[in-house]
This record gives sequence, structure tokens and C-alpha cells, in this order.
Amino acid sequence: MSESSAPDSRAGRREKPMKKGKGAKAGVSIRREYDFTGGVRGKYADRYPATNFIILDPDLAERFPTSESVNRALRKILASRRPGPRRA
Repeated sequence: MSESSAPDSRAGRREKPMKKGKGAKAGVSIRREYDFTGGVRGKYADRYPATNFIILDPDLAERFPTSESVNRALRKILASRRPGPRRA
């Protein structure tokens, strides 16, 4: 056994390259237990409203624990401002 810390020139080599075949690229190589033949795309999507996620800093999350409280505060701010052109 060698005491050298230099990497072995054969390290990381494989006998067969790990190339994917054409079927795998097209999504054909799916496991049998993942059978989606009777699946319906978006079956339950209408149960969930469209959402936009905004991450609040922890100190703000303490003051505004619900989306309703955030919306109320933002509406008050907007109502107190004078109307003018929107900025992008």
C-alpha cells in the first residue's frame, strides 16, 4: 500500500459510460409502479386558488401572521397615498 496522498489516476473511471439512451431522454424509461395511464392532468388543480408567495422577514411575520393582515395593511398604505401614475 502506498502512503502517497496523490489521487489514483484510475479513480472515478467506470467500465461502461453512464449515457442515457434515447428512450430515457423521451421519458420512456419510467418504472412500472409509476403507471399514469389512467391519470388526469390537473384533476385537483381547481381546488387550490392561484397563489403568489412572498417571504416576510421574521420580524414582519410576527406582526402580520396571516395573509389577511398583510392585505389589510397594504390596502391602508395604498389608500393613504395620493393617486398617481403607477411605477413599474
